[in-house]
Amino acid sequence: MIRIMFVCHGNICRSPMAEFIMKKLVNDEGLSEQFLIRSSATSTEEIWHGQGNPVYPPAKAELKKHGISADGKYAVQLQASDYDKYDYLIGMDTMNIRNMKRILGADKEEKIYKMMTFAGRSDDVADPWYSGDFRTTYNDIDEACRGLLKYLKERNEI
Repeated sequence: MIRIMFVCHGNICRSPMAEFIMKKLVNDEGLSEQFLIRSSATSTEEIWHGQGNPVYPPAKAELKKHGISADGKYAVQLQASDYDKYDYLIGMDTMNIRNMKRILGADKEEKIYKMMTFAGRSDDVADPWYSGDFRTTYNDIDEACRGLLKYLKERNEI
């Protein structure tokens, strides 16, 4: 089983979009049984009294345009124990990576990746929280998830 954790700041836009886009891609390939795919936040800003906020409505709307549902997803925070639970911990931007390392500790097994690396790019996933451009964010994440799937196939992990 390949275990993937996507991470962003609040776990209400980019990382849940990545979680559900990747779930759709592996489902379309008939590979769902071989994957555990989740998402989390580096902050607690979207978590109140132990309850996370749902996926931000414009992010859900963008996913829905592509036939993807994020119903039932609520923000959760990344935990230090997640390092041992996942094979790939994928941050959406440079700041996420920094905060992931702060939470997770040393990346001794080299499991932490920046999302757009899988698209052959070094830039960050566009943050729609500031831009309002959920289409560009969707496109970035879709490109990177397809690249991740290709990467896993090339490494004979699936």
